[in-house]
Amino acid sequence: MAPRSGKTARIKKTRGVGPDSDSSLTASLPPVFIAEFTGRDRDGELLAKPVEWTKGEAPTIRVQIGKRDRNQPGVGDQALLKIDRIANARDFGGIFARVLKVLSTKPQQVIGVFRSYGSKGGGRLIPIDKKALGREINILADNTNGAEEGELIAVETLRETSLGLKTGRVVERLGDVSSEKAASLIAIHAHGIPHVFAPATLAEANAAKAASIKGREDWRELQLVTIDPADAKDHDDAVHAIADDNPTNAGGFILSIAIADVAAYVTPGSALDNEGFERGNSVYFPDRVVPMLPERISNDLCSLIADKDRPALAVRVVIGANGSKKSHSFHRIMMRSHAKLAYEQAQAAIDGHTDDCTGPLLELVLKPLWAAYAALAIERDKREPLALELPERKLLLDKDGKVADVIVRDRLDAHRLIEEMMILANVCAAETLIDKQQPLLFRIHDEPALSKMESLRTFLKTLDIELPRAGALKPALFNRTLSRVADNENAPLVNEMVLRSQAQAVYAPENIGHFGLNLRKYAHFTSPIRRYSDLIVHRALIKALGLGKDGLPETTLDRLRDIGTKISATERRAMVAERDTYDRLIAAHLKDQIGAKFMGRIAGVTRSGVFVKLTKTGADGFVPASTLGQDFFRHDEAAHALVGDRTGEAFRLGDTVEVRLSEALPFAGALRFEILSDGRYIKPATGKRGLRRRGSGNSSVSRSLGRQSRGR
Repeated sequence: MAPRSGKTARIKKTRGVGPDSDSSLTASLPPVFIAEFTGRDRDGELLAKPVEWTKGEAPTIRVQIGKRDRNQPGVGDQALLKIDRIANARDFGGIFARVLKVLSTKPQQVIGVFRSYGSKGGGRLIPIDKKALGREINILADNTNGAEEGELIAVETLRETSLGLKTGRVVERLGDVSSEKAASLIAIHAHGIPHVFAPATLAEANAAKAASIKGREDWRELQLVTIDPADAKDHDDAVHAIADDNPTNAGGFILSIAIADVAAYVTPGSALDNEGFERGNSVYFPDRVVPMLPERISNDLCSLIADKDRPALAVRVVIGANGSKKSHSFHRIMMRSHAKLAYEQAQAAIDGHTDDCTGPLLELVLKPLWAAYAALAIERDKREPLALELPERKLLLDKDGKVADVIVRDRLDAHRLIEEMMILANVCAAETLIDKQQPLLFRIHDEPALSKMESLRTFLKTLDIELPRAGALKPALFNRTLSRVADNENAPLVNEMVLRSQAQAVYAPENIGHFGLNLRKYAHFTSPIRRYSDLIVHRALIKALGLGKDGLPETTLDRLRDIGTKISATERRAMVAERDTYDRLIAAHLKDQIGAKFMGRIAGVTRSGVFVKLTKTGADGFVPASTLGQDFFRHDEAAHALVGDRTGEAFRLGDTVEVRLSEALPFAGALRFEILSDGRYIKPATGKRGLRRRGSGNSSVSRSLGRQSRGR
């Protein structure tokens, strides 16, 4: 374990570092992040940058390492940093953090496409990372490892020279970049996602035997059903509801929520446990899943397959007619799912369109579930969680793994039903463990930082919306703002900006509540097949309630804190990898449509240009400021706009625009657009700081896309 006594790391505030070198940089960092050491300053102190950064050029972190720290990092290493506090720019202008753990001391690797020099031997690596475009690596003939033209490769950089390109050697050949699985393969390797199980892990999984009913309650006759996406491979939750016949709870319900008992197969300290912890969570790509646990566990023994006996950890909850919880109890059971239902299938049955599967279940299973959900919805509306409305896009792939269509998923009551029942189960888990004084990992979500609130408040003023300063900060404050724009063209933008203002949810043993859900006690319990955090909570419940010998071992808060930090980082890694894969698939889908026109919305504004999100696909692309018009364009930070100094023409965050696709780089997931729409006139909100002159428009895509972020 890395030393916890490292001195603070300081992000040094510099002017003109990049297009976003302002106070928003520091506000965009999560509480815990992975950084890579990039060099040293004149005093010999290490300099680092966040590994995952999508808002222009990343800030520089000045890291002071204690001399007594045994694990001393060097240039090229990566470490986990944790922010201690953010200092106001007037006071110091930086972020204070500390080193939690040195993660790697390996030579730096770069993922990219091999371009051969032909008969001369050797070649070049073209990086797939947008931020590295234009920074090619020369590979001598002796260092190609047999790589062929167009192949995806991993290159280890060698000693640099003061002249010419960096040099490197091929350490791994990853396959044909034009293959149908290239997009997810690139993300897996670019983000260092473990995707091949160790032999010991597979051996342990294959040797596992089905759990017996010994020591479990028999719930096999209870008509539990799973309701999941139609293409789900694993099923870790099943639900049931029945009207409560207790006369003191008229109109109330008894809910049964059963969750796969992963703890019965993945024991502490085993190979399965160690690898599950390293992965942290499953990663879902459009064409594949990188599971946290081998398929023998995730898709078979632990999956709540219809008509199969499966061990589960269940919670039985009594709720009133208004959805308020009366009581709950946990049980270790043997169950049998009575049906595997898709969201759309269950919803269709409730709407009057049953099939052979749902017809027999409608009266005794589905209608009671929907009645119970109606009660839970009353309690949810009273609680007023953050009510963001953001479209969820799904890529539909053809048989070759290429994008056939992009759809926006309908938000059904079937989705909301499962969501509310899972939230309720998570609350019950947290309350039980707190009551038993059992250490656990909470799912915590802090309230928005003051700097982000000010940024949101400034933006909303441009729409003539006032965000009150007085009173306690609650989700209801944001919900009132969202309701004001619910039926107008600004709704998508305001929802996006409110989302950006929120803190990132993380795992930790210290409970501060969940701001977004407006809950004081909350822990993840319902997905142990795909989240290591939930497995920790299952073990904690088993130990606290005396449900078996495979509960959570004796541990310390420091150890739980380290686990929470690690799996919070793997969760963020998965999110970025999934998003990058989406971008690459969309760019590949659009590469043959150069010159085509699209409608979109300006989703981000920086000094170097604007980012446009296409209406249909949700694809993000960059528009360099140099292509906007015959004027000097400056970044009006308060107005979130680029404004022409002479004409007053402006392109503002949220504006609907027509664009033409001018360039697409599929392997980098990068798009460049040209705006065809005229700008608007806005009154300048700032001085002329950040003035940018219109250029010739002939800069290469490598330079312009290399600066781009994603406006998120």
